[in-house]
Amino acid sequence: MGGSSAERFTSFYRNRWLVFVAAMWLQSWAGIGYLFGSISPVIKSSLNYNQRQLARLGVAKDLGDCVGFITGILCEILPSWGALLVGSSLNFVGYGWVWLIVTGRAPVLPLWAMCVLIFVGTNGETYFNTVSLVSCIQNFPKSRGPVVGILKGFAGLSGAILTQIYTMIHSPDHASLIFMVAVGPCLVGIGLMFIIRPVKGHKQIRPSDDTSFAFIYSVCLLLAAYLMGVMVVQDLVTLNHSIVMIFTAVLFVILLVPIFIPISTTLSPEQKASEEETLLPQPETLERGNSEVILSEVEDEKPEDVDSLPSSERKKRIAQLQSKLVQAAAVGAVRVKRRRRPHRGEDFTLAQALIKADFWLLFLSLLLGSGSGLTVIDNLGQISQSLQYDNTHIFVSMVSIWNFLGRVGGGYISEIVVRDYAFPRSVALAGFQLIMAFGHVFIAMGWPGAMYVSTLLIGLGYGAHWSIAPAAASELFGLRNFGALYNFLTLANPSGTLIFSSLIASGIYDYEAEQQALNGFQYQKNLGSLLSRGVNVAEPLKCVGSICFFLTCVLMAGLCMLASVLSMILVHRTKTVYAHLYGKSSTGNHE
Repeated sequence: MGGSSAERFTSFYRNRWLVFVAAMWLQSWAGIGYLFGSISPVIKSSLNYNQRQLARLGVAKDLGDCVGFITGILCEILPSWGALLVGSSLNFVGYGWVWLIVTGRAPVLPLWAMCVLIFVGTNGETYFNTVSLVSCIQNFPKSRGPVVGILKGFAGLSGAILTQIYTMIHSPDHASLIFMVAVGPCLVGIGLMFIIRPVKGHKQIRPSDDTSFAFIYSVCLLLAAYLMGVMVVQDLVTLNHSIVMIFTAVLFVILLVPIFIPISTTLSPEQKASEEETLLPQPETLERGNSEVILSEVEDEKPEDVDSLPSSERKKRIAQLQSKLVQAAAVGAVRVKRRRRPHRGEDFTLAQALIKADFWLLFLSLLLGSGSGLTVIDNLGQISQSLQYDNTHIFVSMVSIWNFLGRVGGGYISEIVVRDYAFPRSVALAGFQLIMAFGHVFIAMGWPGAMYVSTLLIGLGYGAHWSIAPAAASELFGLRNFGALYNFLTLANPSGTLIFSSLIASGIYDYEAEQQALNGFQYQKNLGSLLSRGVNVAEPLKCVGSICFFLTCVLMAGLCMLASVLSMILVHRTKTVYAHLYGKSSTGNHE
């Protein structure tokens, strides 16, 4: 009996669903950058910063959240637990030091040093993201869209989750939120660092996997709906602390529910994977020198009549041929071809990917689409104020929810595209970019209810970028160096906001505000007060009306359409790759 219990425990510890659920929990604490808007007021007041100085800290936060070159390199060198330990340490040192300074326990540092601390603290998040994605994609190589979508979705929702946890703490000292940001992710990362890792999950494929993913999706929808409801109730009604604690306890219960999947798969009898999946050799099981056999040798050796066979039979024949070639290569019967440059669908290094047009098409499409979406998210306060909405914070919460659903939904829809139709995943990205374009148009026109519609459309579209693009990159350029590839793609976010937000949106907003002031329409200032003090007032000028962001949003709508065109060009160039990876669906294409 003891031996049986030990075997079950070992099976549970090596269960790929346990790794996935643990990664979901880690990602729930990995979006610390989304809390900067909540901790920045106490930093500003404690250190007596002005808005420009605070904006520089915000830039350092964005860079720390997206610049992950070192992260990608270390995640290839270090084991998963080592990378998580580094990320937890960076998070603790960066934000822990900021907390000491804000509370007066450490001497005040110059602004540039504070920027370094914010950068270091937020950069720890990139280790959480990279280890979670790399481990789970390797464990679920045939479900990359759902895996990336769900994990990135929890990272996007973590701001709302952590805000609710802090509401339960109910501390009168607002600096305690910085302490929670410093300690919470660190403890979670260390607690899960021996669980989140590759476990040869491709050998654990079960017929019930689709049902398990459906259950996870149901939990995601329930979590999003619950958080939305709790936010609205807490915004409209003053609740006592006991009710808030109950709300937070229910939140923890919902987050814990997915653990039943690895428990049930461990306790249930072992089920045999499909013949097709067991025959397919996985890249991580091959030696580094033999990995190219998957695409190159099969193309040379397969019979001519294979492509004319039905989909299921064709996949079976190719899988058998792959298995034989791998075995032959192992004993030297087949000399594996050596290439200086891999083909699409094989393992690329970052340097090799950077000279491929497909990689830059994906990057530019991501830059234009996600960059324009993040510009709106970063300027939600000013946009809602210019359109004369009172409760601006409700839109920040709403866009977080839609961002979460966009990431989960984008992964789900793109997986249908590749699995059922063997069509490039980027076609789903093109569709979401067109949806974002309509969201920008709603803001530009300033129609009644425009903010509610635009946060929905832009939140969904922005979130979908970060589930579809990483999955597409792993398919086109391989899993071996996915950490480095993913962290390069994340540079699209700060690059986009630097151009669209810092240069375009802010410049147009200030210009329109100055024009309104010069013409006597300064927000909440009458004409006599304006003339008595002159245009150069002490308070920043405010712009009112849809004109404030009209030109910016029209421009970004056009950029989203251009991004959609780039995505479709990538679709055209990679159709053959996806046909090799997934085969043609018998229901989607009868050629």
